[in-house]
Amino acid sequence: MAGGWSDDGAVNKQIDATVDDAVARARSHLGHGESAEFCDECGAPIPEARRAALKGVRYCVNCQSNIDKKQAAIGGYNRRGSKDSQLR
Repeated sequence: MAGGWSDDGAVNKQIDATVDDAVARARSHLGHGESAEFCDECGAPIPEARRAALKGVRYCVNCQSNIDKKQAAIGGYNRRGSKDSQLR
């Protein structure tokens, strides 16, 4: 049943778009290529076990942890569902 200006599948389309965005974001964070021997951020050596476990790793555990914390604080906000974005 359509409500207002939306078509019948509007809610499902929004859910699908949100899932697609999350999948695309997760894929963009996957490593690719050759791993670095030294951290790009601080220059500390990256252990062989970490380089073998994660393809394309560029940061040591400490720097990667800091990067992940910053990204978690920024990401995850769904603008499509925000009333503020609908009013603009």
